[in-house]
Amino acid sequence: MNTNPDIFTTIDGINVTLNAGGMETVNIVLAFIMYGVALGIRPKMFKNVFLKPKSVIAGAICQFILLPLFTFLLALAFGNNISWSMALGMILVAACPGGNISNFMSSLSRANVELSVSLTAISTALAVVATPFNFWLYGNLYLHFANIHGEIPALTIPLWDVFKTIFILLGIPLVLGILTSHFLPKVAAFLKKPLQYISIVFFLAIVVLSFMGNMDAFLRCIKYIFFVVLLHNLLALTIGFSTASLLHLPRKDRRTLTIETGIQNSGLGLVLLLGTSIFSALPPHGGMLVITAWWGVWHIISGLTISFIFKKSRKQL
Repeated sequence: MNTNPDIFTTIDGINVTLNAGGMETVNIVLAFIMYGVALGIRPKMFKNVFLKPKSVIAGAICQFILLPLFTFLLALAFGNNISWSMALGMILVAACPGGNISNFMSSLSRANVELSVSLTAISTALAVVATPFNFWLYGNLYLHFANIHGEIPALTIPLWDVFKTIFILLGIPLVLGILTSHFLPKVAAFLKKPLQYISIVFFLAIVVLSFMGNMDAFLRCIKYIFFVVLLHNLLALTIGFSTASLLHLPRKDRRTLTIETGIQNSGLGLVLLLGTSIFSALPPHGGMLVITAWWGVWHIISGLTISFIFKKSRKQL
């Protein structure tokens, strides 16, 4: 992939700004989305899964250890073919928890849905700490080993601010959703599907908002972004499938780990970029925005594709 250095300027020039009201709206909607995800979580669903915790532990390792680590290595391998902001976008996506559509994909794949729901809940809960830590750790490692420090300031992420943001956006809705599912099952059943549809519409709306005023720049850079996200998502899917295969997990669990690792909550990444001032100290960083936004579009396509393959395949996959 021969990249014209000028394209990096174009990519980083893509910018979306929201006023205080817009930021608040984005945050509230994401909180409702996570509430909707938690409506499908019932405490009794965890019983059988945790009686055999091997798959749960493997999924957590894939999500929060292997994916960020190999994303960092992939970003280094890209070398000068990506900008520092694109690399940080990859690392931000990898630091986010599993995506809220992974449970639906697992159902389509005839995978272990209870394991999928459990991993979504666990990764969402751990993300309060793991997301800011992994982004800070691997972001700084990338800037160090890629010798980028002379171009941008040292990457200082306000860990406490990120912690509070993620706790409010993910932690509280998760607890409220589980409580609703347990004490008000009829209400949970009524709200679950509408909120799932809202989550997809919401994410697509953010993507449209991101590029509506930057369409020319987006069209110029899409082939570069497409290639980077394609390889990154393929890496994530491979990590999940390979780890599960090496550990000889059951076929349904292998499918679940593949999907859970390959479907990331890039909506959270977009909220951190658009709905907060956490990254305001960085120079123009449109690459982070474009990578994160396109990831959210592409993993729907790849997730449906892998779900179709799993559904139609014999027992070997």
